Amino acid sequence: MHTIAFIHDLAIIMLTAGVVTVVFHLLRQPVVLGYIVAGVLIGPHTPPYSLITDEESTRTLGELGVVFLLFSLGLEFSLKRLRQVGATALIAALVGIVTMIWLGYEIGLAFGWRNMDALFLGAMLSISSTTITIKALDELGLRREKFAQTVFGVLIIEDVLAICMVALLSSVAKTGSVDAGEVLSTFGKLTVFLVASLVIGILAVPRLLDYIARFGRNEMLLVGVLGLLFGFCLVVIKLGYSVALGAFTIGVIIAEAKSLRRIEHLIEPIRDMFSAVFFVTIGLLLDPHVLIDYAWPIAVITIAIVLGKTLARTFGSFAAGQSGRDSMRIGMSLAQIGEFSFIIATLGVTLKVTSAFLYPVAVAVSALTTLLTPYLIRLADPLAQRLTRAAPGGFRRILHMYTEWLQGLRFDGDRAVIAAMVRRILLQAFVNFCLVAAIFGAGAYLASSRSLDLSAWIANRAIAHTLIWGAALLVSLPFLIAAYRKLKALAMMLAEVSVRGSGRRSQAARRIVAEVLPLVTTAAMLLLVCALSSSILPPAELLVAVLVGGALVLALLWRTLVKLHSRLQIALLETIQSDKDGHS
Repeated sequence: MHTIAFIHDLAIIMLTAGVVTVVFHLLRQPVVLGYIVAGVLIGPHTPPYSLITDEESTRTLGELGVVFLLFSLGLEFSLKRLRQVGATALIAALVGIVTMIWLGYEIGLAFGWRNMDALFLGAMLSISSTTITIKALDELGLRREKFAQTVFGVLIIEDVLAICMVALLSSVAKTGSVDAGEVLSTFGKLTVFLVASLVIGILAVPRLLDYIARFGRNEMLLVGVLGLLFGFCLVVIKLGYSVALGAFTIGVIIAEAKSLRRIEHLIEPIRDMFSAVFFVTIGLLLDPHVLIDYAWPIAVITIAIVLGKTLARTFGSFAAGQSGRDSMRIGMSLAQIGEFSFIIATLGVTLKVTSAFLYPVAVAVSALTTLLTPYLIRLADPLAQRLTRAAPGGFRRILHMYTEWLQGLRFDGDRAVIAAMVRRILLQAFVNFCLVAAIFGAGAYLASSRSLDLSAWIANRAIAHTLIWGAALLVSLPFLIAAYRKLKALAMMLAEVSVRGSGRRSQAARRIVAEVLPLVTTAAMLLLVCALSSSILPPAELLVAVLVGGALVLALLWRTLVKLHSRLQIALLETIQSDKDGHS
């Protein structure tokens, strides 16, 4: 009977979604909105009766839709595209997110809602819809415009920050309050996990999938991809993060495979099916009575999104050096909420920390802003021209002078080369530190979760912890050496640039800077690692013995460890820079 009920519900969902989306396509409206309307039509709140018999199974299918939706977003994630748009996308995304979180929180408090409702409302309003924005730009023929590339960059950064936001909100929901220390700790651990996952994953996963792809069997490649997807999601859940984080991250990793185009082709129909179910389940939860009762908040929030996001993103883009016209087009292209807002709203419902009305309010606001998006994009260009003509001449000259001044701040020549080298060295040192922190963190996790239980062989817990900590130190030695060498190269560069003159004092000063700075920063790194692995830190006498042993390994195997790290780094760069099915 359960199987029949499941097939009945799936048939109703897909048939209704198919009919409604065809109608919406003919009306030139977003297909996503059609899925939501289909859910409303067959939902329990629409008379005469509900056509769905098992909402729990349907909701489970919807959660699979979230997994595949975010996995697909990860596959489309491009580090190269993100680097091309540079600071503009980052500034516009940060300004927009901070502004809308604050604005949403204040709106929630103004309506007398609880603090947690207001916080989740702000988070829901802060993220624009990647699916709706890209589809609207595509349908309007603007996808290849210069401003559209910046819009894509903003969306990529927002997707990454939204993943972090989901993890942080989960932590906040468990404690019931916003603890700055807890938030910083969560963000730090999340950063280490993401960096380590990306580096290790990009080294191993693309090669594995490309090996499977050589057999020419699509089912083998598809099963391999799905196994990695759900396996990594399981690991992420075990670590206390959301399944959304796992799906997006493994998508970014698999995106570096040379067989990416084949993988996308295989995943696309599965993603479309489960994504359709996800948006239909949103409509199933939409209660028209709640929308009537909360019509005023819905109207206020919709206006706040359109005005707030447009102004914040326009200001952020212009502040980063974009022209006034392009800044306006960027701002008005991102004035909506979508899939991540539903995910955040679902998180609040799942954790039982938000009120029942918040979810249907988010759905209604998303539907309204989705309808407005194509019209806002069309209106952006003429509105920018009218504002330019209406602005006083003196004001226009000030804005033009600001843009020229900002462009003049950019490094050129030798300064640009030095700045690029400093950024690259700092990034490489940071990545190596994150890998070291991840290795020790993994050791601490395995010991605390009893996954690595040595009590059957070693009764003394202190000795067991010493062995685990020593093993972590041994594995992390190549990355510690790499971090030290990068910091030493940076210190030598800073010494040459900052210390002038050729006398003995100048040479001594340069030598001090070049030798002391990397030692101090490496020592600080080790202290931080000890703090992170405090649960398995050996007693003082055993710790000294382990450190002495590590020093001996360094002395004997320094060149071997340096070569090992160099090979890993070369392999990582080759994977990232390689063509994907003949496309760069």
